Amino acid sequence: MKRSMDSEDCFMKKFKYYKSNKPKPSLDEVISLETYKFAKEVENITFTVKHDSRTRALGLHDISNWKAVSLSRHPGFIIIKNPFTSLGQRYWIRKCLEEYAKKPNKRNIDIDTDVDNWWEECFKNKEVDRKLQKKLRWATLGYHHDWDTKVYIEDNKGVFPAELAELCDAIALSLGYNKFRAEAAIVNYYHMGSTLSAHTDHSEVNLEAPLFSLSFGQSAIFLLGGHEKSIEPSAILLSSGDIAIMSKDARLCYHAVPKILPSSKQPWNDPTSVEKTDENFKYIKEDEIIDSMNRNLKEWTKFQAYVEESRINVNVRQVLNENQICL
Repeated sequence: MKRSMDSEDCFMKKFKYYKSNKPKPSLDEVISLETYKFAKEVENITFTVKHDSRTRALGLHDISNWKAVSLSRHPGFIIIKNPFTSLGQRYWIRKCLEEYAKKPNKRNIDIDTDVDNWWEECFKNKEVDRKLQKKLRWATLGYHHDWDTKVYIEDNKGVFPAELAELCDAIALSLGYNKFRAEAAIVNYYHMGSTLSAHTDHSEVNLEAPLFSLSFGQSAIFLLGGHEKSIEPSAILLSSGDIAIMSKDARLCYHAVPKILPSSKQPWNDPTSVEKTDENFKYIKEDEIIDSMNRNLKEWTKFQAYVEESRINVNVRQVLNENQICL
């Protein structure tokens, strides 16, 4: 009986180990694509699409410069190592803080705070309201995730951001997911000391579609296990700009974030402007996204202060099956 209990606690033991501050955990077993200590555990991925003319306007380097790997222990899990330009990181960080945290998107602060524009309210009295700033933990976009029932319903949805849909379309096509549609997102706002407990992502009707997870700001240890908590998870370092993709078998595996770590770099701090290319976009007008992106060359100080001590994670999903137009 004791052996069975020990086995069942395997995921939680690893979670508690990396969450600990006294003593601090060793990072020697954490898979990092920056150091390539675990080269035997990763396999390079070849992109299906070699070039997409939308990438620069979306804040991405050309696909020919991207690097992606899979993990031998975790079929269906892929990491694209920071394909974002410096200005692109600024753009998406700002979107998450200034736009995606607004009503009518749903947020954890709606329970006891009557604030339409959270980011603006944080600076209402010229000095930052750090208590309100740190109070925001999540916002949902498109089909809103119900944290109690874990079920999406047609009457509980908003308009999914067109620019985020465009970004995810470009990423999906690069990996051969030609039919992916971005329909729901959860934006998580982490601070030093924040965690995310073990869970699986099984709420969507279409579990064949991939889940795209975008990281910005400070780094995180990401635990990825198996279908049961008895399976010991791998610890993976996710840094600013990294994109994790969970598809097929990986979607139903337990995963968690036990610790936020100070980033060793600030890849959002060397921006250059973007020019129009007259390319075809599916969901947005190129002029608008380029103008919005170039604003961040100078209008950045408040966002810089936030991201220097926080992590933002955007999880994008397809809710419906290919032939569905509603639930």
